[in-house]
Amino acid sequence: MKKILITEFMEQDSVDSISEVFDVMYDPSLHENVERLSAQIALVEAVIVRNKTQLNEALLLKASNLRFVGRLGVGLDNIDTNYCSNNNIFVQPATGMNADSVAEYVIACALSLLKNIPISHSGTVSGQWPRTSVESRELGGKTLGLLGFGVIGKKVSRLAQVFGANVIAYDPFVKSSDAENLGVSLTTQEELFSLSDVISIHLPLTDETRDLMNLSSFNKMKKNPIIINSSRGSIINENDLLRAYKESLISGFALDVYNSEPVIEEFYKEITSSMNCILTPHTSGVTVESNVRVSQFIADKVIKFLAD
Repeated sequence: MKKILITEFMEQDSVDSISEVFDVMYDPSLHENVERLSAQIALVEAVIVRNKTQLNEALLLKASNLRFVGRLGVGLDNIDTNYCSNNNIFVQPATGMNADSVAEYVIACALSLLKNIPISHSGTVSGQWPRTSVESRELGGKTLGLLGFGVIGKKVSRLAQVFGANVIAYDPFVKSSDAENLGVSLTTQEELFSLSDVISIHLPLTDETRDLMNLSSFNKMKKNPIIINSSRGSIINENDLLRAYKESLISGFALDVYNSEPVIEEFYKEITSSMNCILTPHTSGVTVESNVRVSQFIADKVIKFLAD
């Protein structure tokens, strides 16, 4: 019987559906023990991971029988995709399965930061009662700029338009007509920086996007926007982000992803209760509902792939 290895959390119903067909080894903490992981991966035809398992070349070299990698999520920067491609290992992300969750997260953060809710909350619980000192704004009438206009970006645009926001996007791989059909205008990157009240990042991490948002970028932003990153941490230079906030080049930020995860003390020690910011632990795409969708999507894909 073909063997499947699952190294991180997966919904039990989906694990059970795979177990009906194949021999499944399910250990949600296996990613923490590289030695045991190396021994187990040598035995299997498929491995299913989230983002903590580092499927680098050194580990994949031990996986002589491996034919399929299932990613319970979208980003592939923890997987050596070049090695997989060169060695006939098919990599399957759960594309689109957590898009609703991420899109809701972006809108929730945009609304919260426009209304300065983090600052209002801190002031209220400390007894300051900042009813007149904290400014609150609406999303309606604001310009939301999307860096990247894929599946998640499109869902964010639909939700933002319900609130009356004007949506623009920068994505060189999208046709203008496709964006216009959704009521979205494509712009250059510099135009997006200068026109947006809120900027949300929806890009993969590549050599081109690493440190894409840095002090030079923040200096091009004319409307002191809110920055939201739910894609990959290294797209933003975190030191420059903090400097931009302190120099009022931006008016707030929400981060769900970081240069280093878990987030390091050097960064979070700079965050104070008086800042208009939201930090979450890479959970924008993780909801009860998305876990079910993501898990069953990958379960169906691995069953079909190995059955062929």
